Amino acid sequence: MKREPFSNASVNIILPLALILGLVLLLSLNVEPSHTEAISRSPLESWLKLIVGYLAAGTEISAAVVIGSAVIQSIFAYVRHLFSRSRQSFDATESIRLKLGRVLVLGLEFSVASDILRTAVAPTRQDILNLGAIVLLRTLLNYFLEAEIKQAEQSRLQQREPVENSYIATDHDSNDHRRIN
Repeated sequence: MKREPFSNASVNIILPLALILGLVLLLSLNVEPSHTEAISRSPLESWLKLIVGYLAAGTEISAAVVIGSAVIQSIFAYVRHLFSRSRQSFDATESIRLKLGRVLVLGLEFSVASDILRTAVAPTRQDILNLGAIVLLRTLLNYFLEAEIKQAEQSRLQQREPVENSYIATDHDSNDHRRIN
């Protein structure tokens, strides 16, 4: 097993802690609503907010469709695996889990894009703080999902390498043996 350099290990600890701390700080800020924002709106701003609202809703629907379809596919794949005659349960279950994790990351990206769209037109200070908290929370989720996917893929590759290397060495040795005889 390879050991990570100290700087990599410290980043893996400090980054999530910093994100959690930032999230807690953003959520602890309390901004009182301003009553002057409704008066200063122009007709163009109202139309722009309406159009961007529809775009944000479409992006949220896309995120729901992506995540929902991945969940349904994962359930079918798992049920199909349960009734198959194959006994590689850990590898198949891990594969289903990794595929679902990748799609969840994509769905989170769509969801963040939706929140950014909603805040794009004339945001208030509270809108920006809410967006910051949401983006931090989703970034934290995304970070842990990506780290788990990366770790699982690396362990999967390490399990395959000894088998492939031993096969190549055996095949290579048998070819050398044939040449000698």
